[in-house]
Amino acid sequence: MTSDLHRAYLSLGSNIGAEVNLPKAIQMLQEVGKVEAVSSVWETESVGFDGPNFLNACALFLTPLGPVEFKETVIRPIEAKLGRVRSAEKNAPRPIDIDIELYDETPLNADFWEYAFVIVPLAELLPDFIHPARGETLARVAEQVKRQVWMRKREGVVIS
Repeated sequence: MTSDLHRAYLSLGSNIGAEVNLPKAIQMLQEVGKVEAVSSVWETESVGFDGPNFLNACALFLTPLGPVEFKETVIRPIEAKLGRVRSAEKNAPRPIDIDIELYDETPLNADFWEYAFVIVPLAELLPDFIHPARGETLARVAEQVKRQVWMRKREGVVIS
C-alpha cells in the first residue's frame, strides 16, 4: 500500500566503473523495492579530491523503512556489493556512493545542497521543490549552478 511507503530521493555517484556501477546500483535497488523515477545521468568533475570525473543521477525510491534503517539495510549493502570501501578520505574515488537527499520531502545531507551533482539531477525529479537554503525552486537553482560549474548530460548511459 503506497500510503505506508516513504519517498526517499537518492543521489547516486560513481567514478570507478561508473557506466557499469550506476546502472547496477539502480538494478539492485529495484530488486529490493520500488524505484519510482530516475533522473538523467550527469558527468561532473570530482569534488574535494583529484580523481576521475563522476557520473551522477538521482532516483526516487519508495520504502517502508525509516531513513537510518534504509541506509543500514539497503544502501550500505548495495554499496558494499559494488565494492565501496570507506576510508578516511571521504572524497576518494569510489565505485558507488548513495546518499539520501530528501526523505518524505525533508531535506537531509545539508552539506550537499549546494553541489550541482545533487541539485541538477534532483531538479529533474522534483523541479518545484523549494531549495532549503535559497528559497527558490530546484529548477531555478539547477539552472544557476549549471552556469557555475562544468557538467554535461551523458545521454549514452542508461540506468532505468
